[in-house]
Amino acid sequence: MSLALHSEAIDCAWLLAEPGLRLAQAGMRIALDGERFGAIAPRDAAGSAPRLLALPALANAHDHARTFRSATLGAFGQPLESWLPFLGTVPGMDPYLCAATSFARSLRHGVTNLMVHYTRVQGGMDYVDEARAVAHAARDVGVRIGFAVAMRDRHGIAYDDDAAVLALLRPGIRDAVARRLAVQPVEPARQLAQVDAVARMVEEEGLGAHVTVQYGPTAVQWCGTPLLEAIARASADTGRPVHMHLLETRYQRDWADAHHPGGIVRFLDAIGLLSPRLTLAHCTWARPDELALIAERGATIAVNTSSNLGLQSGIAPLAEMLRQGCRVAMGLDGMAFDEDDDALREMRLAYALHRGWGYERAMTPAQLWSFAAGHGPRSVGGALVSGGRIATGAPADLVLLDLEALDDDALFDDIDPLELVLARASGRHVAKVLVGGRLAVDGGRVLGIDEPALRAELLARMRAALAADPSHAQWRRTLGALAEDLGPLYREGRIGRCCG
Repeated sequence: MSLALHSEAIDCAWLLAEPGLRLAQAGMRIALDGERFGAIAPRDAAGSAPRLLALPALANAHDHARTFRSATLGAFGQPLESWLPFLGTVPGMDPYLCAATSFARSLRHGVTNLMVHYTRVQGGMDYVDEARAVAHAARDVGVRIGFAVAMRDRHGIAYDDDAAVLALLRPGIRDAVARRLAVQPVEPARQLAQVDAVARMVEEEGLGAHVTVQYGPTAVQWCGTPLLEAIARASADTGRPVHMHLLETRYQRDWADAHHPGGIVRFLDAIGLLSPRLTLAHCTWARPDELALIAERGATIAVNTSSNLGLQSGIAPLAEMLRQGCRVAMGLDGMAFDEDDDALREMRLAYALHRGWGYERAMTPAQLWSFAAGHGPRSVGGALVSGGRIATGAPADLVLLDLEALDDDALFDDIDPLELVLARASGRHVAKVLVGGRLAVDGGRVLGIDEPALRAELLARMRAALAADPSHAQWRRTLGALAEDLGPLYREGRIGRCCG
């Protein structure tokens, strides 16, 4: 468990209470009142304030809690449609080890609220037991997660009927691909019951402070209309949030236009899914009229800048989202720029891409901070959850940056610390992280678990499992052949247009 802070207040050289909205304040003391911030005032003039810069904790509004990264799996450079199958390259592992090491990496980089769209079941145990392991990992690390139970019932290989896709592949890989990737449909009622079962487990084990259970339809191309309609009704009845992908790639755009000529966003609206309870990951290829409807209905969009760049999916129209009035949050999607879950660097990359060109300003620092910190907690914990500011009564989620490292070439004493953050801040500058008033990271070390030991154990187990089973090497070769076959099929529009 994360350790309690040993004092009732934090002194800092600079405070960015609401970055971009309020000016930085020098020499401040931040009182703690349990899980929330207490009084915030100038510190006693005696002595100098610690060389720390205080700012609100960040949020990751779209992720999957994957431990092993793309380059490690040999999937670097693959577009999304070929990249996804590579996630099953490695054998299933202990879900607690996988989740704990993933959560710890996020927390070390200043993220206290993160979304887990749980699309990678580790296997070998009952789903509720696996969800329990993930929930316990969140509690032990000291983060809050949204746990979206992944739901799908079609199109396991590509955006088409599995049998139709298999017929287009080289014969030598068809059987292996069918065994590993083809989807066995599960009726909507059973999938909804599984979400309910996970929610009961969280409640019964007293894990609700760390886990919010959500419906997780993977995407429209992977979910038939009856399943999506059932999720919409269940969400309306229970108030439970929904988390799903939408329009991540140009091929998903093509599929959507072919199968929903009236508009895929209008389709979601017509069946009751488009609401303030919904978070849509990506929307990279969404059009202005679709963004306007998303904004009107109060849904949240989680933009995943690095992931979209790394998977060659495109650059999301973030400026247009803001212009249309969309609530936009930052996601890392397990694909941050250096594959390290560095949320500060992700925030800066998004700002660099979307703030505008020349003297035209399309995104302000205040909007950036709402994107990186303010809107994400809502996606993770539900509509009543807020974050992104340091104020009396607000949740005491806080990141303290080492100013000596951040400003190691200081020449002037009037440089705006927000400019330093936007210019160069990264995870290596994080000195401490507080979650709900509790010290969770100190000196770059996660206090709730022994992260290096757990990571070493996970790697040792994985390497042993791979060495014991040569079939994994063959499966990687099969995936390479599958990627070669899928490329021209997508480019030529030969899949994704025959089944609605």
